[in-house]
Amino acid sequence: MTEEIFLCSICNINSGTCLEDCKFCSQSVRYKADIDRYKQKPIEDILQEAKAAREAGALGFCLVTADKGLNDKTLKFVCDTAKVLSKEVPQLRLIACNGTATLEQLLTLKEAGIKAYNHNLETSENFYPQICTTHPWSERYSTCQNVNEAGLVLITGGIFGLGETQEDRISMLEALNSLNPSSVPINFYHHNEALELKPNSLSIDEALNLVKLTRETIPHAQRIMVAGGRELMFGDRQNEIFKYGANSIVVGNYLTTSGRVISKDLDMIESLNLEIATSVK
Repeated sequence: MTEEIFLCSICNINSGTCLEDCKFCSQSVRYKADIDRYKQKPIEDILQEAKAAREAGALGFCLVTADKGLNDKTLKFVCDTAKVLSKEVPQLRLIACNGTATLEQLLTLKEAGIKAYNHNLETSENFYPQICTTHPWSERYSTCQNVNEAGLVLITGGIFGLGETQEDRISMLEALNSLNPSSVPINFYHHNEALELKPNSLSIDEALNLVKLTRETIPHAQRIMVAGGRELMFGDRQNEIFKYGANSIVVGNYLTTSGRVISKDLDMIESLNLEIATSVK
């Protein structure tokens, strides 16, 4: 069991505006899910969320936008936000998660204070056309390559429970490993009734073994993070994820769903005699 847990918080700074058809995502306008939708969250509100995250022990803070990728307007918004947060909450590692991005765009984010970029492969290249038809898996992989070339910290992972096979899961993990990511967020599909996919049918034991498989397949990653769907997937067995190789979690709310009260996560970590990471290695 790992002894130090890295906490990360995510902030939906632009919600529910994506035109893509990813079948797992309630932020697509195509599925008309009952979620909050807005173009740009006020930077002052983002700052308050960042300060609260840091006070709770988070070191990572991710700025997420709901679009296929970066355009000039979004790039400026993320950069403007990053500059404010860098000044006001310098202890946080700022992460951007803004879809597909060119090398030039990523270098611009880096100059504004972004330290890491999160872009998930989501699933295997073979299964991907079953969950998204509006852009190819290869575009996701190329963005991750661009992140490495830009000298940003690469964060890339995927989702389990979309209807994929075990072979697909292994294929995705091997692809992730080939990118040499620093952090690997693994998500468990959280069903929304507006979406076409069937609910996640994984058992808790199967999910725990997938955490273990992720660690075994990507041994050089600094962090294996259990992210979206953690509370729904593991219930009162959430504390077991650390026995299977996880050493990072998302705390607080997710993009369109509520997370657990942060104090409960902190109590869980303390009860396991684990420490909260206090610096970014």
